[in-house]
Amino acid sequence: MPPRRPEATPEDIAEAFGVSRESLDRLKAYVALLSQWQGRINLIGPASPAEIWTRHVADSLQLLPLIGRKAGRLVDLGSGAGFPGLVLAIVLSGEAGNTIQLIESNGKKVAFLRQAARITNSSARIHQGRIEQMGAETVGGVADIITARALARLDTLVAMAAPFAGPHTRALFHKGQDVDRELTETTKSWRIDATKHPSRVDPSGCIVEIRGFEGAKRN
Repeated sequence: MPPRRPEATPEDIAEAFGVSRESLDRLKAYVALLSQWQGRINLIGPASPAEIWTRHVADSLQLLPLIGRKAGRLVDLGSGAGFPGLVLAIVLSGEAGNTIQLIESNGKKVAFLRQAARITNSSARIHQGRIEQMGAETVGGVADIITARALARLDTLVAMAAPFAGPHTRALFHKGQDVDRELTETTKSWRIDATKHPSRVDPSGCIVEIRGFEGAKRN
């Protein structure tokens, strides 16, 4: 069932994306903490707990079929409140060989992410600092997967991701209705292989998959 329907429950969303009961319980703890902190700092826009599940959690979970259970080294850029990075960490960090690493510059959001990682017993590693000042050495080697949601235009995302990437890295970026224009602008400056995957949550959106970072150099 489409998880964005208003009547969709956390259980509906978990079933739609193959999330275990244990992971669902940890996601519920995360959403409860997010709702508590939202009253003190602006982590996301105004949203009820139900909207958090349909607009944010489900939007993050839709990456799972594209990633698979063996994510390897996953790096989430500009993690904010944890979408999609912490959601993916909650679901994937129990798999052997996976390391989920989140990068966020805002100190208050970093504090939230660290507490959320603790209470959900996820093994997410959280780095505070500007993305532009980091690279593969920060996260222990080149990334297998790079994610980002609601962070920047596609050409900027490619520039941010390139220092973390190797020849086999895949990037998965949430994009909206302006994706074709952003792709056109990006390919004027960067040589990349891009594939659009329709969003399962937002009819006007998609997930842009970027490969070929070995050749992702400015033209």
